[in-house]
Amino acid sequence: MKVVDCFKERPVISFEIFPPRPSASEKAIERFYDNLDVLASLKPAYISVTYGAGGSGKNSGTLDLCRYIKKTYGIEAVPHIPGIHFTKAAVKAYLAELKAADIDNILALRGDLPQDGVIKGDFQYASDLVSEIKRDGDFNVLGACYPDVHPEAKDSVEDIKNLKCKVDAGVSQLITQLFFENEHYYRFLERCELADINVPVQAGIMSVVNERQIKRMATMNGVGLPQKFLKMMNHYQDNPVAMRDAGTAYAIDQIVDLLSEGVDGVHLYTMDNPVVTKRICGAIETLI
Repeated sequence: MKVVDCFKERPVISFEIFPPRPSASEKAIERFYDNLDVLASLKPAYISVTYGAGGSGKNSGTLDLCRYIKKTYGIEAVPHIPGIHFTKAAVKAYLAELKAADIDNILALRGDLPQDGVIKGDFQYASDLVSEIKRDGDFNVLGACYPDVHPEAKDSVEDIKNLKCKVDAGVSQLITQLFFENEHYYRFLERCELADINVPVQAGIMSVVNERQIKRMATMNGVGLPQKFLKMMNHYQDNPVAMRDAGTAYAIDQIVDLLSEGVDGVHLYTMDNPVVTKRICGAIETLI
């Protein structure tokens, strides 16, 4: 099933998860699958699975995990493909594996640049990877976008032009990078409309459970942190439970506003945390 069809009945709620690291202990792997049981019980439209643990570029069972999700829970699984880690030959081989596994959907990404800035694969841009995927099969291709503007773009105009190229290459739905100011998302949708980008755009939402982690991710992805959000983190930084609860409340508040404005859907960056994800889904259940 192509998950773009889910948008016929909006809004769409989906999750992102990280596969266990190859070095994970048996206990950690068992805990991961227990957490996955809980996440699957919340019945997302689909679950996207990152390529390698923490975006390392080392495939730690992404395809096997996608197979498991489809077979065990009957939920569509969407593997990430970061183009900078793939040659054209490797993509072709991987697509063949996906076809054999009855995987119909792919999240096509450029991937984070390595520290030396050298791209070792054949795909300098996500749009190049999208074109290659569309040439090789009838996949539904998802893409990423940045309400706060891609950190490598000169400005929002250049950013939206690049996004238009990616959509024209064959992306049929978009997921935003995490953001903490809904107004940035709404202004981004206006830019998309002006650029004639007419595909569903899911809002990517992450609940704060760790101040250091969020600040690192925000810096890496050029995400703005509003004063209200910073005050919350500063106030609860020495109380992990309070930080988790306050971060969950902030995410719920964001999602309620988004739903009231008719958002296409919400993609929860779960960080494999079923407790927080379950709270969020419970809070918005009657609003969907």
